[in-house]
Amino acid sequence: MPTTSPSTKKPKLARLPCYKLSSLTRPYYPCLEDCLKSEFMSLFQIAEPGESRAKEACRGRVVGIDLGTTNSLVAVVRDAEPTCLLDEQGQALLPSVVRYRASGAPQVGRDAKHSASEAPHDTIASVKRFMGRGPADIAKDGTAQRFGQYRFADPTQFSDSVVRLLVAGSGGLRAVTPIEVSAEILRVLRARAEEQLGGELEGAVITVPAYFDDAQRQATKDAGRLAGLQVLRLLNEPTAAALAYGLDKKREGKFAVYDLGGGTFDVSILDLCDGIFTVMATCGDTALGGDDMDLALAELVLARHPAGQKLAEQVSRDPGRSRKLLDVARATKHQLTVDESTHVEWEGATVTVSRQDLATAIQPILQRTAGPCRRALKDAELTAKELTGVILVGGATRVPEVRRFVAELFGQTPLCDLDPEQVVALGAAVQADILSSERQDALLIDVTPLSLGLELMGGIVEKIIPRNSRVPTGAKQVFTTYADGQTGFDLHVVQGERETASECRSLARFALTGIPKMAAGMARLEVMFLIDENGLLQVGARELTSGRAAHIAVKPSYGLSEEQIEKMLVESFEHAEGDLRKRALLEQRVEAERILQALAVALTQDGQLLSEDELQPILEAKAALVAAKNGVEHRLIADCITALDGISKEFAQRRMNAGLHRAVAGKSVGSLEQAVHFDEHAVPKTVPLSE
Repeated sequence: MPTTSPSTKKPKLARLPCYKLSSLTRPYYPCLEDCLKSEFMSLFQIAEPGESRAKEACRGRVVGIDLGTTNSLVAVVRDAEPTCLLDEQGQALLPSVVRYRASGAPQVGRDAKHSASEAPHDTIASVKRFMGRGPADIAKDGTAQRFGQYRFADPTQFSDSVVRLLVAGSGGLRAVTPIEVSAEILRVLRARAEEQLGGELEGAVITVPAYFDDAQRQATKDAGRLAGLQVLRLLNEPTAAALAYGLDKKREGKFAVYDLGGGTFDVSILDLCDGIFTVMATCGDTALGGDDMDLALAELVLARHPAGQKLAEQVSRDPGRSRKLLDVARATKHQLTVDESTHVEWEGATVTVSRQDLATAIQPILQRTAGPCRRALKDAELTAKELTGVILVGGATRVPEVRRFVAELFGQTPLCDLDPEQVVALGAAVQADILSSERQDALLIDVTPLSLGLELMGGIVEKIIPRNSRVPTGAKQVFTTYADGQTGFDLHVVQGERETASECRSLARFALTGIPKMAAGMARLEVMFLIDENGLLQVGARELTSGRAAHIAVKPSYGLSEEQIEKMLVESFEHAEGDLRKRALLEQRVEAERILQALAVALTQDGQLLSEDELQPILEAKAALVAAKNGVEHRLIADCITALDGISKEFAQRRMNAGLHRAVAGKSVGSLEQAVHFDEHAVPKTVPLSE
């Protein structure tokens, strides 16, 4: 990175070569700076049993909500037992389908689902797949475009990066976001709960896939607020399932939670012990689930239909017929969980589909779940044999082939004695009850799925909070300036597992300005990262000498795809060795540039202290360092730095003596004593830099 003038552009952070303080990462961070206490301290009180503000404010009518891709539910704890609330037809499941009409309120649930083929463009299903995603990601999503069901708004007409769908409105077409669609579903669940509980809800815990990134979590939280809910916590779905199993069955041990829902897949490894639920590792795919099975089965039906390719082309151009085909495929999938074969009536022909046909069609989907399962076990440092059990979650796990695949993958029969479609909502209700009462029979400890850090000079990443750290959590680290006279810092927050910022995802940028001009390496910038109980990030920075501070609540763009999330982890393993070499090279280049700049200043100011014979070896060592810096061997650069340091040590001592002589010239002993006394008390007390 080229050096720039401090007055025109603020250089990036510089690593402290021998002054870097250790990161302090732990679930509860007790010593935040005064400038951040008011914003951040409440994040950690929620996790302290008996001390949560939410517990005081939200006693009474609190619920757990499973906002699912295919179906959604609301549950509550009654007489110490979680139970799902039923609608007027005695059904717990609310189809996550919303139909917009030119006049009147939107239809939500079964009515919208049954009329979907009549108005396919105005009926939004599986909206969870669009949560927290941008227009650029939609082209990658097969659910959205393989059968042409939706109309997407032109993103250039809006200032943000949120995907929008065009639906019927009173004055023609109008654009709605996935957040608004999800809010309609949540409003119906809220109304159901308030009617049966006899009053306005005082709080809700909403579940999200464990592998949802910051943008998807924020979108879910926004949907809850838009629906008029006070969101107490966003709870990972596998964790919710384990919470329900742990308290209901009194089981203890290490469990894998295999959660295959309508549109998302998660796997989490949890340690259940004495009411403490610790997430050891998590992995998954935010665009994989039962919807993909429906699509695979629909393609099988089309392939076996006598009309063949001709019918397939017609269906792809007709959203109403494609929606009907998906409904038929879904019904067929459900039937094959009971029967060995079934007959599908479609477009004037009968197609026979067996359970084995379904098993063959969904094998590629199941194989995609195997990789995340193995990675989660590796992160937890466990083998499948060391697991106490495997818990099945999600409606898609009702398919017999899924259960067979999971049993073979983990080497044991999975647990499915709780309804896999209700278990997440039941666990969310338990968590809501814990947050709103004085219950202390369970403590939930979750983790963050991806590392968070800062970009330093040279484009390298310093990870502040590593992947699979328990949340809520806080960490801090001290950095310094790179250039003389630097009056500010540009802070670039990134997320990912690679060693360079260009290979990670950019989350946020903010600046800290107004610090006094100091020599390079003299300023001390303390950066604090805080992740709240919902997995959302806040970053604060404070220059310790001047006290100048800045902070930011990271509001990520809605554009991170599931491919990017998976790619971050996969590439971190595949490129680990190369990344480390690249990082070492960048670090040594930055250090070499710093030393060369300092040497240039020293020679300009005090070059007269050296004779020609003394100057020549220094210039030769400098030339060797410049040549090494332009190469690709980080060890050679380090050796040249050491050599230059040794040769110029006598010169540095002369400069120091000369500087001291100039400082004391013409001053009395008494004035020097006063100056020393003043300096001793003016230097702020900090953690020893050698630690």
